[in-house]
Amino acid sequence: MSSMTTHERPGVYSAYDASTVVSGGGAGAVVGIAARSEGENNGTLFRLSRYEEAVSAFGEGDNLTALIRLLFQNGASQVRAVGVEGSSGYAAAFALLEGEEDIAVMTCDSTDATVHQALRQSVASASQERRERIAVVEAPSTESAAQLVSRAGALNAERMVLAGPAASDGAGALAAAVAGAIAGETDPAVPLGGAELRGLSGLSGRYSESEIDTLVRGGVTPVEEVGGVLSVVRGVTTRTKTGEAADSTWRELTTIRIVDDVIPTIRDALRSRFRRAKNTEQSRGAIRSQVVLELENKLSREIITGYGDVSAYADQENPTVCVVEFSFTVAHGLNQIWISAHITV
Repeated sequence: MSSMTTHERPGVYSAYDASTVVSGGGAGAVVGIAARSEGENNGTLFRLSRYEEAVSAFGEGDNLTALIRLLFQNGASQVRAVGVEGSSGYAAAFALLEGEEDIAVMTCDSTDATVHQALRQSVASASQERRERIAVVEAPSTESAAQLVSRAGALNAERMVLAGPAASDGAGALAAAVAGAIAGETDPAVPLGGAELRGLSGLSGRYSESEIDTLVRGGVTPVEEVGGVLSVVRGVTTRTKTGEAADSTWRELTTIRIVDDVIPTIRDALRSRFRRAKNTEQSRGAIRSQVVLELENKLSREIITGYGDVSAYADQENPTVCVVEFSFTVAHGLNQIWISAHITV
């Protein structure tokens, strides 16, 4: 379970955990990107709503401009972009993007494991500060399926997506396309598998069925090309273990996306309606009712499939704190259909 805040600022804070069930009898989101650029504006954050703005900021033939084009082509509504000159510039770029309030997806063009770890830490830090987001990265085109699984294992985070094989369009192209596709899907419960990736010319390799099985189980999001169309096979996160124990709770990308949809929605609703309220039984009853209302909305939209009792009570140690507790079950995406035919001759 993520730790609750210890800040002194009044507000609505949240924590969440998840468990696997064991049988015993509007528009696109905002994407943040840090990538190499040959322009003169490296280290500066740009807020972009159109591809033409990227051309003006970085130049038409620039690497970062090309990646921003892929983000828009695949569904991003807006882009927050920071150009970097060398490998040492990524950390500063991530720090700038970390402070942005509205970013939902992050990506970069680096295939370096050290940079990926830095992005992982940045995403985790931002999410802890109520700026929830996930990140998409890719590995070098030379890495095998086994090497990708090893790289995913080193990341092992529900907010990190590792995609492969790399696109033939250059470093970061596949990650940008996948990040755009995630941002473009407005229903967090819809699986990423089958999403078409636009703007890419091809892939650097092709996986066999056994390799795809290995990749998905190992926390890698595989991509394939069929009939000239590039698409995601299955969207998963790199989180496959808790400690040293295998744990598939957070493997499906839809799980963290639903959490990032439900929790902030409830948090924002309570913040806007109870900014200046008394911690009385009447106020706590109203808070509980608001949480139930928001959960019912998610239930009707099939983002969650159910929720448990909602309680709101005053904290025994701090009478200015209202503790709200509830549970919910995420909706699962449809990845496979099994047909069993019984034929009589």
